[in-house]
Amino acid sequence: MKITALQERSIVIEILTRMGVSIEDAEIVAEVTLDADMKGFTSHGLGRFPQYVKGLKFGTIKTQADIEIVNETVSTALLNGNHRFGHVVTYYGMEIAMEKARETGIGMVGLHDTNHFGAAGYYSDMAVMQDLIGVIIANTEPAMAPLGGKEAIIGTNPIAIGIPSNKNYVSVDMATSATARGKLLEALRKGDKLPENVALDSEGNPTVDPEAALKGSILPFGAHKGYALAFMIEIMAGPLVRAAYGKAVAGTANPEEMCTKGDLIFAIDPSKFVDIDAFKDEVDGFITEIKGSDNIIIPGDIEIRNIKRAKEEGINIDDALFTQLTEISKELSLDLDALLDK
Repeated sequence: MKITALQERSIVIEILTRMGVSIEDAEIVAEVTLDADMKGFTSHGLGRFPQYVKGLKFGTIKTQADIEIVNETVSTALLNGNHRFGHVVTYYGMEIAMEKARETGIGMVGLHDTNHFGAAGYYSDMAVMQDLIGVIIANTEPAMAPLGGKEAIIGTNPIAIGIPSNKNYVSVDMATSATARGKLLEALRKGDKLPENVALDSEGNPTVDPEAALKGSILPFGAHKGYALAFMIEIMAGPLVRAAYGKAVAGTANPEEMCTKGDLIFAIDPSKFVDIDAFKDEVDGFITEIKGSDNIIIPGDIEIRNIKRAKEEGINIDDALFTQLTEISKELSLDLDALLDK
């Protein structure tokens, strides 16, 4: 079935507020969730929402916790999220990073004791909308085996970068693994097979079975290059920000466990280096050069196409996800059909 952006937003906010989440936090979670679905990152949109509901039930996501500033300098800050919604902690962290970037040229904020934050590109977009460059990295619970190994030790460790421009949306949001763990969870829910050459089973054999892949490991993208990048992110989003690393990282996919992963957020003010308008003109000039031939796209073009399609055709909800949402609504005495009639 298809739903509209307004319907998705209403579903998320109504469910969360009935579970004791403040309207302010619920609106942030709804916006980040909707943004992922509109861009085509369905594995990190509404499809991930039942995980957050379980986190609230198990108490691994806190509704009343304060976000604490542990350490702070003019250009850096370290935040303890105290297990509040990852979306909210990361949103707050990027706001701090942007404020510091405007003052000093760069703001770097580390986060620990937070939760899964949805799609990373939402937060780099926050910076772009303020004429800043945004960068987000995070580690996750083990999903990728070291190159040559069989046991999952490293996370899928995403990175998102957004760059301001006058005419184009310039953004990359990707896992350092051949596919995101959320794609495996989505395939398992839908009963789909995985593409070839993205995952191994627990014995180290190639598999297209998402259940076997979840018990095994995901391959790095680009072989040694993806592994090396994931390795570095594991450290920068782990020990550097007082978060866990390797096999001690938990809670990004299993809502029954307290989340121990970390995030590192960068905001960079180009105007501290060059004239901002000249910078954005040159970004556009580079893109014009890149697109000198037909059928060439840049990072961000696919998301723009997906947003246009979602506005015209709606957001697809598979039957298994709709059943999950229906069951959640019934438990909360919420009329899901009434929400969908809005």
